Amino acid sequence: MPEAETVGEFDWIARLLRPLTRGDPAALDLLDDVAVLPSRPGRDLILTKDALVEGVHYLPDDPLDLVARKLLRVNLSDLAAKGAEPLGYLLMTAWPAGAGWAEREAFVAGLAEDGARYGLTLLGGDTVVTPGPATFSATLLGWVPAGEAILRQGARPGDLLAVSGTIGDGWLGLLAARGELGDPEGRLTAAYRLPEPRLDLRQTLRTHARAAADVSDGLLADAGHIATASGCAVSIDLDQTPLSDAARAWLATQPDAAGGHLALASGGDDYQIVCALAPEAEVPTGLSVVGRFTAGAGVTVRFAGKPLATARLGWTHD
Repeated sequence: MPEAETVGEFDWIARLLRPLTRGDPAALDLLDDVAVLPSRPGRDLILTKDALVEGVHYLPDDPLDLVARKLLRVNLSDLAAKGAEPLGYLLMTAWPAGAGWAEREAFVAGLAEDGARYGLTLLGGDTVVTPGPATFSATLLGWVPAGEAILRQGARPGDLLAVSGTIGDGWLGLLAARGELGDPEGRLTAAYRLPEPRLDLRQTLRTHARAAADVSDGLLADAGHIATASGCAVSIDLDQTPLSDAARAWLATQPDAAGGHLALASGGDDYQIVCALAPEAEVPTGLSVVGRFTAGAGVTVRFAGKPLATARLGWTHD
């Protein structure tokens, strides 16, 4: 295997990245500086971009194939929240100088696995070397029927606040991956390293949701993002938050039940969907009502029917 310093930009594009285009003519075999995407009548093009930085968004010893898969999945989660069908992606990689073929091959193996799983084509991008931590960024593209994208704006006072799946496993998984929490079956660690984008909810959202976001920063923060975009307030009942058995087991060890619920709802990395539903709507299967939108501004958090002071709502990059 060649030494790291012999890995040239065009060599690794040709050897490892070009197969990820899956022969899509829009990618131009990665021989150009652009992709050429034909228009699709009756569809809106949805674009989203997220990055993963070593030591910030993933742990230095996380397997690189899982890092690559998580990179795609956190972006797919954004598409899911819009009700969009995945199409392809642009990739940026910034490799530390010591990274060689083995690291790149592991990373590309993850891209190939989830590219096939979700029908994603690599359309282009950029690759550089950096003296800093490894950094990876993807811009994902998807289609949604014209005018049917579910945006953060659109919630109204009186609407129900609902969330999919369970909340808190991503944050607990980070603790487990750091060795700060027992995880004998590895389920929490898997929830952190390899989240499942809720693409299965696309039609449900397009049919029932007035506004939506994915839960990346934390349930409280992302519900607040919807409220801000919609020009209203939101009240959240922490004790109604859906939890996994593992989260309930952890919660049982906490001396402060309210504080434990707050930690789970503000930890982030869940990649579930939080959305606004009409007050008279029948709540779709797979969603749990955890609050309500009201007139005004801001986020009110309640536990056992009483307001709860919150120092932070979720993850920020400040």
